[in-house]
Order: sequence, then C-alpha cells, then structure tokens
Amino acid sequence: MRKTFGTGSVWEQTLGYSRAVQVDNTLYISATAASGEDGIVGDDFYTQTQYILQKLGAVLADAGFSLSDVVQSKLYLTDISKWEEAGRAHGEVFGETRPTLSLVHVLPFLDPKMLVEIEVVAHKSAS
Repeated sequence: MRKTFGTGSVWEQTLGYSRAVQVDNTLYISATAASGEDGIVGDDFYTQTQYILQKLGAVLADAGFSLSDVVQSKLYLTDISKWEEAGRAHGEVFGETRPTLSLVHVLPFLDPKMLVEIEVVAHKSAS
C-alpha cells in the first residue's frame, strides 16, 4: 500500500513531491522547515527546531503515526557549530524514543532565514 500526504504547498506541486509518503507501516516525511503562515518562525536554531518538530508531529498524526514511531531523524543545519541548540530541542522531543540521528551541515537554504530542516522516517508495528 502506498499513500501520499500533502499540505497544499505550491512547492509540492511545482517540485513534484509529497509532504509524506506511507508505504505499508512506514511513513517517510520530506525535509521540513520552520515556515509558518507569516514566514519563517524563529531566528535561532533551538526555536526553529522546536517549531519544525511540532509541524512533524502534526503530519505524523494526520497519517495515524506519532512521534514515538519515529525511527530515523535527520537534521540539516546551515551552521554546524549550532548543533547543540538544535540537538537540545530534538532531545526534548525524542529523549525517550531515541531514533537514529544524522546531523548534516548544509549550504544556506532557498530562504536565508531558514536555519534548520528536519526529515524523519516513522514505522509502526502491524496491527
């Protein structure tokens, strides 16, 4: 079974991608930034990471998953020296779940106010 989830973003249609794709009991969520209705939320790595994880929680819930189902997390940071700020926010959410984690240093994103993007993979046992 394959099912796609979207947010209605113009970028999804333009670039030809889905916010999330579920294949059987696994959900793959595209890299997500701290973009809100009024632009980028937060101007530091901690705040943006917190906001993104809230957004990811909503995407997971829409697909019938939860944050505790996350098995892999990738944080893309425009300044790797700020890994502790992003890591602290990540640890507050995933401290007990402890998914695999990659911290990746990247060039600036399309919007220079974006400091962090996060993508996750979630898996749940068959019911």
